[in-house]
Amino acid sequence: MRQRIITALVLVILVLGWIFCLPEPYFLGGAVLIYLMACREWARFTPGYPRWLIPLIYGLLLAGSLTLLAPLSQAERQASPWLLLILSLGGLWWLLALFMVLRYPAATRWWRGRNGVKGLFGALTLLPFFWALVLLRGAAPGWQGGLILLFVMALVWCADSGAYFVGRTCGRHKMLPRVSPNKTLEGLLGGLVIAGALAVVVPLWAGFPLTQALGILLCSLLAMLASVLGDLSESLFKREVGIKDSGTLLPGHGGVLDRIDSLTAALPIFVLCYLLIN
Repeated sequence: MRQRIITALVLVILVLGWIFCLPEPYFLGGAVLIYLMACREWARFTPGYPRWLIPLIYGLLLAGSLTLLAPLSQAERQASPWLLLILSLGGLWWLLALFMVLRYPAATRWWRGRNGVKGLFGALTLLPFFWALVLLRGAAPGWQGGLILLFVMALVWCADSGAYFVGRTCGRHKMLPRVSPNKTLEGLLGGLVIAGALAVVVPLWAGFPLTQALGILLCSLLAMLASVLGDLSESLFKREVGIKDSGTLLPGHGGVLDRIDSLTAALPIFVLCYLLIN
């Protein structure tokens, strides 16, 4: 626990500095680094391929999307059909992931052992996550964009922490024991209530009109539910290959994917929902 706490404190400092202190090109570079580290760890879910192949393919996909979208302004990116395609494919993937998680292990027959399919799952997980990071950070000038990104990330952290402590305290009914034995329905509800309170208070405190605050609340609720799905789907893939953590980079916390699994679903769903509402 001491090791976990020390690592968490260091990560908080680094993440806050990355979000608020770096200009856009350097923030983008940090997002690329996170993406590539997560790609490297996803290769563990496809043991039939060389470990360098998945990062190479995902890196080429990212390079292609950067060529199309990086030169554009924030408004142009939001209106780009390429960006909407990336986010929409990500949204469809999470609908499929919901079916896979709810039907596990029966729904594994069509993809178990097919590393090409699991490789596609990784691309649909990580590329929309990358662009959701960039869009949220660029949603407003200066530190305000950082606050928007931090707000969505805080929703996920509150949902995760609330689910952990409520589940430990009064969790009785297992949610999906075949996928993640420790998660309970009480923990899920507790996390949603705590994060939901943040989703109500922050927009009203920031002075958003009621209709816009309701839109943000809807996007937040969908993002919170998606964050649970992101965590469960990674647990499913780790269970399939028989590993506990996606990596060993972060002492006491496992790998990069273990820390961003909830965010990989929550951030794209929040952005996609908000763009569609607008």
